[in-house]
Parts: sequence; structure tokens; C-alpha cells
Amino acid sequence: MNKLVLATGNQKKVKELAAMLADMKIQVIPQSEFAVSDAEETGTTFVENAIIKARHAARITGLPAVADDSGLEVDLLHGRPGVYSARFAGEGASDKDNIDKLLGELKGAPEYLKSARFWCVLVYMRHADDPTPIICQASWEGMIIDEPRGQHGFGYDPVFFVPDHDCTSAQMPAELKNQLSHRGQALAKLKAALAAVN
Repeated sequence: MNKLVLATGNQKKVKELAAMLADMKIQVIPQSEFAVSDAEETGTTFVENAIIKARHAARITGLPAVADDSGLEVDLLHGRPGVYSARFAGEGASDKDNIDKLLGELKGAPEYLKSARFWCVLVYMRHADDPTPIICQASWEGMIIDEPRGQHGFGYDPVFFVPDHDCTSAQMPAELKNQLSHRGQALAKLKAALAAVN
């Protein structure tokens, strides 16, 4: 079985990505099992940050690495929180802190102006000096609602409403979310790309 290291400290992302890759006979090992510290995300785009994280994990572990950088883009906020989604309310902010800040900034805005999308960029590097990493990206359209709904997922899922399914991301069963989500779509592209080169 091929092994790859997943360059994230977010255990919920590890679980989500490992489940999606299970049928590829790839053993996904979180970087925490190698005591890999989180890379400093100094990029200003999702692509830059994903490359930084994948390179860091590949260099330390000697294994191929996959890194995800993702976040929420809200039109009324000119694309914020964007690459700062996880720390929108400051370093060490909880999901609730970030949601509270987001809802505070959108307070009073009409519903039609609350369009948003999740973005995910996945980068696969064969080794730390890989000159041609595989880069896959996808987005998921929705809108921000005023009150959190649902118990599933993480991050902004409870306030990310998907009109086609009349529920938030946090109200969806995991299987449906994995099909529709930005991460699910990007991973499907990555799986196809990996199958083509292996």
C-alpha cells in the first residue's frame, strides 16, 4: 500500500480526506504521527499556502505529501476571510469565534448580498523538491445565513447555506457533503490525476 503524509494538523480534515482516499489503496498518515510541526502559512493565496505545507511535510517525512488549503470567500467582504479563514477572529480563534466575527461583519446586509463560496486547493508533491506538483482546486457556491444550523462538519459549515439542498453544510450527511463540497470536488480531481500518473 502506498503511503502519503497529509500536511495538516486539523484532525477533522485528516478524517475527511482519509475517507475519500480509502478506495485508492493509499494509506494516509497525518503529519502529527511524524511530529511534523505546522508550516508557517506565509502565502497570500490558497495555492501558495498549500505548496508551503506540502513541501514542509515531504521534506521532514521523506514521503509524498498532500496539503490542503481552503477557506471561505464572501462577496460582500471582497473575498474575505479567504486565506485567513481559520484565523479570521485572530490566532487561535475557535470556529465559533470566526463565525461570530463573520456574522457581525454581515449584520444588517440583505440576504441577496451574502453570496459566498468555499475554495479548496489540494497540492500533491512526490518529494520536497518536486518541480511539478499536482495542483487541483474547486469551489462550492452558497450563501451565509444569520444563525448557525446543524451539528456536522467544522469551520463555517453551520452558516454556509446550500440553496439547492435547502440546508447548511453542517446539516448534510457526510457522504453528501463529500460529494458536493469544495474539498470533495478537488479530491476527485486529485484522485483522477494520481490514477493517471501511477
